[in-house]
Amino acid sequence: MANFFTDNQDIVDFLDHADLRDLVMLQERAYAEADTCGYAPADYDDAMDNYRRVLEMLGELAAEAIAPCAADVDKEEASFEDGKVTYAAGTRQALDLLGKADLMGFTLPRKYGGLNMPVTIYAIAIEMVSRADASLMNLFGLQDIAETINNFAEDEVKADFLPRFSSGKVTGAMALTEPDAGSDLTNVQLRAAYDEGEDIWRLSGVKRFITNGCADILLVLARSEPDMAGARGLSLFLCESGPEIRVRRIEEKLGIHGSPTCELEFSDAPALLIGKRKRGLSTYVMSLMNGARLGVAAQGIGIAQAALSVALDYAAEREQFGQSIRQFPAVRQMLGEMHMKVETSRLLTYQTAIAVDMAHNLERLQKSGELKDLPGGEKLAHDLRRWRTLARALTPIAKYYATEMCNEVASTAIQVLAGSGYMKDYELERLYRDARITTIYEGTTQIQHNAAIGYVLNGTLEGECQRLHDHLSGLGLDPAMLEALAEARQWVLEAVQYANEQDSDFRDQETGRLVEAATLVYNGYLLGEPAMRSAHRRALAENYIDEVLPQVRMRRDQVLSGNRTYLDRMPELLGYE
Repeated sequence: MANFFTDNQDIVDFLDHADLRDLVMLQERAYAEADTCGYAPADYDDAMDNYRRVLEMLGELAAEAIAPCAADVDKEEASFEDGKVTYAAGTRQALDLLGKADLMGFTLPRKYGGLNMPVTIYAIAIEMVSRADASLMNLFGLQDIAETINNFAEDEVKADFLPRFSSGKVTGAMALTEPDAGSDLTNVQLRAAYDEGEDIWRLSGVKRFITNGCADILLVLARSEPDMAGARGLSLFLCESGPEIRVRRIEEKLGIHGSPTCELEFSDAPALLIGKRKRGLSTYVMSLMNGARLGVAAQGIGIAQAALSVALDYAAEREQFGQSIRQFPAVRQMLGEMHMKVETSRLLTYQTAIAVDMAHNLERLQKSGELKDLPGGEKLAHDLRRWRTLARALTPIAKYYATEMCNEVASTAIQVLAGSGYMKDYELERLYRDARITTIYEGTTQIQHNAAIGYVLNGTLEGECQRLHDHLSGLGLDPAMLEALAEARQWVLEAVQYANEQDSDFRDQETGRLVEAATLVYNGYLLGEPAMRSAHRRALAENYIDEVLPQVRMRRDQVLSGNRTYLDRMPELLGYE
């Protein structure tokens, strides 16, 4: 039987060789639940075996039940009539199967019926679901809604709502965007007023472009302080669907047709405050969005993996001029570049997930006072700042890199199939349409660049590259590979130094190039350790150094050119006064 976990040797290799001992120990609080919960692991090997079993079950479900329905879901789409949103039949079936398999509370604690899985394992799960049907990921992947409730809500709220998420009885959505407040969430105007008589908050206003806005549970960013402009006037609220929340329409979209994107009207809708007032955007929504961004990175990898698989199969079977087209150098080049990009994005996204897991668990256990009593807890506490900074730096980088890669791979896969790839007979045209949104929602690529640039300019990413350089040197990685990576790092440093000497407008203009250059070098280091395990991964890493690292030099040269045409000469360039 097909299985999107066992048939992907890159995922299996990662789990076989990644050292997740500290991560899992923290996630399981030194396996404290083993004696009180029948399905809690007793040790590291038990936990890893459990992760594999869950992923294998999900991998089979994705390949055998979800993927075969994806084309029909795309054609049927989510529908809207008389104010009611209806999922496509295949979507309803998939959600039912995922709920019955107890997979809808992936990262939630066991006491709420969840699986207590790390984000790292969840990222793998999202990738597999996205490979099967990218639009379904927008429902399965919104488990971050429940995770936000778990992290910030009162205990009684968690006890009420989280078991419903774990059972699959409810789905969630985050209602952030408004018609006049897209990426600028500081300008949110939906009103939250406290009803003293009912001892409850009430929300009024409109939200737009809300993924799965027809969900049972909504986390809503609203202005609780009417006299306070900007982010400080915003708080986060929990709403249940009801007559006071009306779906006004769903959008007609290029892709991800199984995922309804809604416009919502709130009319004094009752709501519960999550956490503290005035911290809605600065603390809670940023946490929520970072989780969503990592999920979209994994979604991008899943779409790209699906496209790559179609291209590989077609190239092996399609014959022209007496041989399979896989034998042609131009096709080989396309296939090789696609695989290299997918695998590099996967390593980057998984490393980001590890950093997120480590930061979250260390913060949680330090806050509860448990960390000092765990094995190696005091030493791990010293690493909290590094993991927190790394998680914040890598999350936007993973989101931008994996989703840009996704679009490139989907496009190249169509090129491999040529005219056939453009036809609806193959799934590539759907994958191509689904891919396009990934660089846009949860923050465009340009917003991710802006979120990451500070960590490039202040040396955070350079420091991580130096740490990896020392680590790989100690393991005995080929000195020629290390030398090439060190030279590329120097190119980045030269570009950063020049940019730091210029005005802010120029730095803003060059943000994308600087972040891309630093990311390419960091990814090169991530390929180093796998390169020491097999001929396949060594070939991949060596090809990356030969093919990709020269792009770092090009980005440096572009920055050092000091070109200000887009800043100073746009009227001349575009021909307007």
